[in-house]
Amino acid sequence: MGSCISAIGIANPQNKVTQQDAYQFMVDAFGLNPDHAARLKSIYDNSGIDSRYSVVSDFGSDRADYTFFEPTVDLEPFVTTEKRMKVYQENAIQIALQAAHNCFGNFETGVIDQITHLVTVSCTGMYAPGLDIDLVEQLGLPRTTERICINFMGCYGAINGLKTADYICRANPNAKVLVVSVELCTLHFQKHNTLDNWVANSLFSDGSAAALIENTANKLNPHPGLELSTFYSEFMPESRDEMGWYVGNTGFEMKLTAKVPKQIKKHIRGVTDRLLQRANLAIEQISSYAIHPGGRKILEAVEEALELPEESNAFAYEVLRQYGNMSSATILFVLQKMMKAGKLANQHVLSFAFGPGLTVEGMVLKMQ
Repeated sequence: MGSCISAIGIANPQNKVTQQDAYQFMVDAFGLNPDHAARLKSIYDNSGIDSRYSVVSDFGSDRADYTFFEPTVDLEPFVTTEKRMKVYQENAIQIALQAAHNCFGNFETGVIDQITHLVTVSCTGMYAPGLDIDLVEQLGLPRTTERICINFMGCYGAINGLKTADYICRANPNAKVLVVSVELCTLHFQKHNTLDNWVANSLFSDGSAAALIENTANKLNPHPGLELSTFYSEFMPESRDEMGWYVGNTGFEMKLTAKVPKQIKKHIRGVTDRLLQRANLAIEQISSYAIHPGGRKILEAVEEALELPEESNAFAYEVLRQYGNMSSATILFVLQKMMKAGKLANQHVLSFAFGPGLTVEGMVLKMQ
């Protein structure tokens, strides 16, 4: 027997930022002239995002009320990596706990004392003893809980978390694996006036998602789950320089070129064919799609390459509009909405997430 996602819980920081407020913050931070401000406005207006969430309250505040950035015209002295990581350590655990408790709320009986493994996923912060030990202690898990940390893998990290949990549950049918992704992307705002920073700052947001994975023969949750059927991974070496994530003196620095959607459009059909071949499925047998909404152009690139109608990505567009791109947590938000909708019985779901490499992580799921 294989494994399945029995439940997913999601959570966000309390600071909700409209895309208009985020745009105005960036105009001021970059010191843009009217022409450049108009170009930036076009990027924000076409992002497909209405609002995002952040642990930083400054994005919707007057400069005099800043608590994260310096209340100066140029934000100097700029926030150091050390300060950003301190804020991460203080906040990531709280949002992750909320997501985990929201996940547990889907079960009719207590599940905490039955968890055997914990997989944490994050690319926006690290510390040790880390998020994994904090979660064990504050959730009340046994100190013997086996822990795995998946760090710095970008937006596809949660699929690797699910893959790891799947391997564990197949090897040990009694295993109950909690996968927790938490990303505080907005901590890493960069003010170098480049197109890469314009695009990155227009997309990224903060959030956490927790999923419980268990063997399908020993499910605790009586409600339908998402069976983890097939995984597939491939990276495109010729696209290595199109997306990157580097540790700098003032936070983590994103490289995200305009070529990423073009490269995805060029390669995703071949990747899809190879994934479906491994799953022994034809494209006609796929009923639903869960594509990581890295941005509107990425969703459109997948739709054009696979000849899909826009409504096939309805859940992804909804997540993008309401939350923005929360890096690795985002795909779990999409899957959570699909499970909550409850209209996918016995349907195959094709899912992809993208990240540095340029890497494509894919999976086929089946709604039970």
